[in-house]
Amino acid sequence: MKTIGYAAHSAEKDLVPFSFERRSLKDNDVAIEILYSGICHSDLHTVKGDWGEQTYPLIPGHEIIGKVIEVGSSVKKFKIGESVGVGCMVDSCQTCDQCEKSEEMFCRSGLIATYGSEDKHMGGITQGGYSKHIVVREEFVLKVSEKLDLSKAAPILCAGITMYTPLKKWHVSRGTRVGIVGFGGLGHMGVKLAVAMGAEVTVITRSKGKEDVAKSLGAKGILVSSDEDAMEKAGSSFDVILDTVPVKHDFNTYTPLLDVDGTLVLVGQIGEMEEPLTLPLIFGRRRIAGSLIGGIKDTQEVLDFCAEHGIHPDCEHIEPSQVNEAWAKLLNENPAHRYVMNMESLSLK
Repeated sequence: MKTIGYAAHSAEKDLVPFSFERRSLKDNDVAIEILYSGICHSDLHTVKGDWGEQTYPLIPGHEIIGKVIEVGSSVKKFKIGESVGVGCMVDSCQTCDQCEKSEEMFCRSGLIATYGSEDKHMGGITQGGYSKHIVVREEFVLKVSEKLDLSKAAPILCAGITMYTPLKKWHVSRGTRVGIVGFGGLGHMGVKLAVAMGAEVTVITRSKGKEDVAKSLGAKGILVSSDEDAMEKAGSSFDVILDTVPVKHDFNTYTPLLDVDGTLVLVGQIGEMEEPLTLPLIFGRRRIAGSLIGGIKDTQEVLDFCAEHGIHPDCEHIEPSQVNEAWAKLLNENPAHRYVMNMESLSLK
């Protein structure tokens, strides 16, 4: 299948239109016309080589909403015309212990990411959702409820699942005291999800000006991390803190905020961090953990949860031709919303 997308040809250059081929359908494949493609901070990190050398040309994008346009002969779950989603993975071995537990992101053979992984069908690398079409095996395609606004649903497939997984893993429910460090694309989704679970949510941020926005999403307020007195008074007042900051920083600032047996979960920065101070960990039986995305089962679960509770990411819609401008803003401003591309204008003509 001939299609088109926006590709990076090096770590330094802008994304540009790029024509390429998707594979012909296999028996268990679903062909999708992409309607909306979300932009994730991970796209920037990957393309810029922050997480290792990349193969180019590379089309990023793992927040995909579209409609089914063709199905393979053995596909049972999906029909032509249905609204569907594709998230951060498009394949795994499906046989190891982790895949059998519906945690394909920890596949023992290595997950196949939506972009930048070895393409076992076409050769080269997988190409992502900044494109007009994609072909994905049935097991990695997700159903999208009619209750969701398709134009706003794409970021649930990365930002949503990234925040949902640790909230679920650490049993966040009514009365749990949750702190969200950082109030960007991940952070604002964390607030919405945790509030819907019944948690008491506080945004931990450097900016005093974000309180009204945080409260409008259901947070009880903010904690200004640069206010030493406020931080000291907030000691031992959280059960779970999700740290969404995507760059190297000192997370020791936050560990004293945890109550006994509390957990600080890192979901933002991948790479070097400051050395942990063990005193607050040992003397409070506190812990530091990490969390990736989530498996296909949980990704479907968060889509359905958002549909049930009327949760949508805050989105700014752009055309594919504006992608480089959006990347620049994402890099320099860390806005408290997600950019979503309307792919209708992307054409092979």
